Amino acid sequence: MSAPKFTSNYPNFKAGEPTLLSTPERTNASTAFNGSGVTIAFIDSGFYPHPDLDGRILVHADASTNHVVEQTSSFTTNDLSWHGQMTSVIACGDGKTSNGKYRGIASGANLVLVKVSTPAGHIKEADILRGIRWVIDTYQRFNVRVVNISVGGDFVYNKADHYLHKAIRKLTKAGVTVVVAAGNRHINYLLPPASAADAITVGGFDDHNSLDQSQWTIYQHNYGIVYDGTAKPELIAPANWLVSPIMPHSSVAREAYWLGQLLLKPTEQEIQHLLTEGYNDLGFQRDEINKDEGLYHKLETRIHAHKIVDTQHQHVDGTSVAAPIVTSVIAQMLQANPRLTPREIRAILTRTARRLVGVPSELQGAGVLNAAAAVQTAFETSNMK
Repeated sequence: MSAPKFTSNYPNFKAGEPTLLSTPERTNASTAFNGSGVTIAFIDSGFYPHPDLDGRILVHADASTNHVVEQTSSFTTNDLSWHGQMTSVIACGDGKTSNGKYRGIASGANLVLVKVSTPAGHIKEADILRGIRWVIDTYQRFNVRVVNISVGGDFVYNKADHYLHKAIRKLTKAGVTVVVAAGNRHINYLLPPASAADAITVGGFDDHNSLDQSQWTIYQHNYGIVYDGTAKPELIAPANWLVSPIMPHSSVAREAYWLGQLLLKPTEQEIQHLLTEGYNDLGFQRDEINKDEGLYHKLETRIHAHKIVDTQHQHVDGTSVAAPIVTSVIAQMLQANPRLTPREIRAILTRTARRLVGVPSELQGAGVLNAAAAVQTAFETSNMK
């Protein structure tokens, strides 16, 4: 009997040839810049010091309580650490764990990581504000030029005097560009901080893991008009089938070590060897390996449930990951032209964006992020000042 062909659940998959487009590939990002010399602050639920970020994390600030703790060597991780790991590595990972394939667009940028989830695992507007205020107090010390916020607040508040709106306005006036995820509920309103007029709010589109633009469709992000008349989102970026590292030492990582190998078209003998070695990590009893007639179906179901790409990566979706893609392009723009202001960055991004055919303006803003054109325009304007 021939060996089964285990398959992933993402588009354009061929058995034995698992592949997903990298972020630079799917955005046609510039290869001339990598964000070197630019510092990005990520405000998120938690973080993990992933190997793809080695040597570039300047500080981890635990803002989960009123007393913010700065850590430069090691920091505590928990179940919420995967989200910040995802956003930071998608933007800035150097691809070390994927032999360079899943490198981020800003693979040379430095990082400041700001944890804002409470010890109980909640994220409230007061916690986000505490993280932003810490960045306001320290951005000059760490030379932060961009802030990425992929978490959302509590309630709709569409007025300029909301404390998150005011904090983002303060950062922007100081020359720091703030990028915020729009949210994923496909509703006609935004929660702070996505509703901040001074932020660049990012929605998403689904490219179906293809460079063929005729296949691209809009994502289910939030949208709307905010208090000063600004339409949100300003633009859209890839929000589906994005490769993210699995958090090391997690239960998913233990399973993925074996499940990822099943995607490489192993022989029947190799499959049996893998299962004999890995049954415990996969949650099976040893005698189930040979007796369970539905075992292979269960394994493939597990591959799909965890969205496994390979032994160390899975695919993810949401505006939480669309936002850091825009953030990483901004880092390239600032490397190309360090004198750019937040207003100029917004103007370049929206001017160079491309319209997604058949999608209303209220859903896509200026259109799809055009990474290479934005960076090229930034570079060209550096000679005009």
